[in-house]
Amino acid sequence: MCKIFILLLVLPFVLGCDTGSINNNPNIPNYSVNLQINLSLPDYSHLQFASNHIVDYSQGARGIVVFNAGNNYVAFDLACPNQPYSTCTAPMTITGINATCSCDNSVYNLYTAQSPGQQYPLKQYRVDVNGGYLYVTN
Repeated sequence: MCKIFILLLVLPFVLGCDTGSINNNPNIPNYSVNLQINLSLPDYSHLQFASNHIVDYSQGARGIVVFNAGNNYVAFDLACPNQPYSTCTAPMTITGINATCSCDNSVYNLYTAQSPGQQYPLKQYRVDVNGGYLYVTN
């Protein structure tokens, strides 16, 4: 009886653990992402205002866009999420609050990461804010 009680007590904690993955997309390989952004530098100061973004092509599968969504920051891979990585080699282009895949002309909203009618959303990365720095990781 004691073993069953302990099992019932521990089971919710085991099943409730987060694996740390934000989303899994079979079309985009998992590359290590570790980007630090100093918001006080002139190149990044505009990120302090809603709807602004920066692009870094040195991280992720095809580059990363970091976007100020108003009350938080989000970061997405620039690889087209609904196209095979090996056949769609161009990174998405960013215009305003949209990311456009040049391979199928799908338009993804940077606030929601969604594109109407598409199976997969944009591949998202974790963004932590500490002081005047953004840390983008996976």
